[in-house]
Amino acid sequence: MADVEQDAEVDVGPGGRLRIDSEDAHAPEWAATPRAPAAGLRPELPESRGYRLKRLLLGAPLTSDQLYDERLGKPTALAVLSSDVMSSCAYATESILRILLPAAGVAAFALITPITLLLLVVLGVVCLCYRQVVQAYPVSGGSYVVSRENFGYSVAQIPAAALLCSYVLTVAVSVAAGVDAVISAIPALAPYPVELSIGFVLLLTYGNLRGIREAGQVFAVPTYWFFVSMGALFIAGLVRLAVSGHLHRYSAHAAGHVPVGTAGGGLLLGVSVFIFMRAFANGGSAMTGMEAISNAVTVFKEPQVKNARATLVLMASILGVMFVGVSAMAAVTHAVPFLLGTPTVLSQLGRAVFGASPAGSVGYYSLQFSTALILILGANTSFNGFPLLVSFIAQDAYLPRPLTTRGHRLVYSNGIVLLAGVSVALLLATRANVSSLIPLYACTVFTGFTMAGAGMTQYHRKHPGPHQRRNLAINGTAFVASAVVTAIFVVTEFTRGAWLVVVAIPLIVFVLSRTHRRYRAEKEVLAEDLAVPAPAERVLRHHAVVVLVDRLDLSTARALQLAGSLTSSGDVRAVHFAVDVERAERIAAFWRQPGLMHVPLDVVECPDRRIVRAATELAADLAADGDTEVTLVLPRRAHRGVAYRLLHDQTADRIVVAVNQIPHVSATIAPFDPTGILRRRAMAEGKIGKQATSSKDDPRRSAMVEGAIPLGELTYRQRAVVAGRVRTVRVQPWSGVSVLECTIVDDSGALRIVFLGRRSIAGIEPGAVLRAEGMVGQHGGRLAMINPSYDLVAPPTSGVGHAAS
Repeated sequence: MADVEQDAEVDVGPGGRLRIDSEDAHAPEWAATPRAPAAGLRPELPESRGYRLKRLLLGAPLTSDQLYDERLGKPTALAVLSSDVMSSCAYATESILRILLPAAGVAAFALITPITLLLLVVLGVVCLCYRQVVQAYPVSGGSYVVSRENFGYSVAQIPAAALLCSYVLTVAVSVAAGVDAVISAIPALAPYPVELSIGFVLLLTYGNLRGIREAGQVFAVPTYWFFVSMGALFIAGLVRLAVSGHLHRYSAHAAGHVPVGTAGGGLLLGVSVFIFMRAFANGGSAMTGMEAISNAVTVFKEPQVKNARATLVLMASILGVMFVGVSAMAAVTHAVPFLLGTPTVLSQLGRAVFGASPAGSVGYYSLQFSTALILILGANTSFNGFPLLVSFIAQDAYLPRPLTTRGHRLVYSNGIVLLAGVSVALLLATRANVSSLIPLYACTVFTGFTMAGAGMTQYHRKHPGPHQRRNLAINGTAFVASAVVTAIFVVTEFTRGAWLVVVAIPLIVFVLSRTHRRYRAEKEVLAEDLAVPAPAERVLRHHAVVVLVDRLDLSTARALQLAGSLTSSGDVRAVHFAVDVERAERIAAFWRQPGLMHVPLDVVECPDRRIVRAATELAADLAADGDTEVTLVLPRRAHRGVAYRLLHDQTADRIVVAVNQIPHVSATIAPFDPTGILRRRAMAEGKIGKQATSSKDDPRRSAMVEGAIPLGELTYRQRAVVAGRVRTVRVQPWSGVSVLECTIVDDSGALRIVFLGRRSIAGIEPGAVLRAEGMVGQHGGRLAMINPSYDLVAPPTSGVGHAAS
């Protein structure tokens, strides 16, 4: 705090005054008792710079009652939630060929379609399994909720860990593959795959922080554009085959291709069972994203379950058609993957089918850019599913609870930011190489499929129904098939990166379990404290209040005022730890001036400069007699913005944490924000202008009811019709006179509504819109209506969730 020049006197308690220096001390913010506005509306408070920046970037905040409006219909949900699984056909076929070609040579093209058809059988079984997941557990959560409900919380952490990894890998793989599609069309961008990938992740993060509705509008067009482009590719290919009888066939030994081996004989054309299984497992990457809909049932419009199930089947059907089409065309054209990943197999198919004519170029670039967009936007599946999943896990106390908080635009913004950060780190570590990510990716996905199949099998065993055998067969098959694919991945790809998943999943499960153990221990302690009846606790006879004084300024004066109000015995003292001898002497000299201070000051030696330790020892000494309750009051300058925080230490916070561990010792911080004084001074000098707040930006939104008088215009003893949104409801104890109080607000003011003799009234809850008619009186020093006639104009909002922090 800046040095001060003028003298001013400030009350610090009975019998004493503290003289401090400040240009603004003649009218400090905290010195005057605030006067309540006539209608009870709090004064306008300036918004922080960080909030104004957030509002500029993300738009106006969405209120909780708009949560229902942020639902998705089937066409939009198909675009938002299936872009990942749809786009996977762009690299799934290529992943199979990368395994087969070195072992079987061109014979790999004869195996690609059978492997694809075999994978479609697994796809169909997994799709049927997840249709039942959506039906049985429409609360969202996918395999995590299925495992939790059927095997318990501990086992559920296995799919939780797998899904957390899967969502991160979805972002990395989808974005990296999308960048490959861009580079295939524009080779000049080849040196910048990592930079482009990170840029796209940040763009997706921004779009999702703006909210679900905006994400759906942005992602719908590219998804359907991709469908049209793929349809054009298949139709053009069929037409060329019908007209000319063949498609362009690529040379298998061009420069930059993956190594192409020599074809062998036998059923698998020279491919060992090991290689065949490895290719089959890598092709399973086409199914990544199948769980997205089951993890986001709540974002669908009503009827949620029916819409989610229909969208899931439609998604799987479209994927199957595109996956088979790409594999069949790759077999005909002999498109060979490149070692560097570009040009992609899909890009080669586009060149072979569309040709080099002007019309063909339009078709090719349409295919490439729509593929790039849907791949990049396929990462949006994670941005929808990951925040929902971590919110479920956090609600179960296995992840930090801030992940359950809805942010500025009704999305789980903490989860979105966390996903973006980890995905960027993964892209940097792998240099955005898709082939390096695929083994990790599909392994985590199929672990989730396995747990979902096992959980649903257990569910149908416990809940017999008319189709129990059929349901058991479907889910049992999904469980076995997914478990086999997972095992194949672990064995065949262990040395190529799958070992990371084998290590990561148990490690994440361990971290989740430790987090839960910590929350559970805290809950048990708090429950024990709560269970102790208040009368059984002995009330200590003495209360010592200590103000820790570091310097003489307005923040210290405010702390002394607060200390005086905490005890009626007057046992208040000030303590200064003598770290700087000269400063200690100045403070002591000031304190000795006659008539200025009736609060004693103790100057305590602190030769090792460990202020936190000294404060802890002081508090322990005062409470050592077992009959004294000790309260430490710590002045703290509450500064806004990162720059101000860097200029001041956090000693007060560290002292609070330390002393609160001592029995019968508590600590409280007396914050004082000097920026208000600085703002008034700057305004007086004409440096800044007063910021007006538009009524439309006020969270106390106007409730327009015909004939209602604005609350800010009400006067005492006026009969009026009023309307407003219920901001607060006071819950009274179940003893004495029953009184229900609520406060309604509009854009102009606030008013208390008091119902004598009532404990509760159905519908009068925060968020409801209330119309009342009666005489304006007074209650608790504010304008109020006592027992008015009333109507509920709108019910309270539902599904409020957590407020933004």
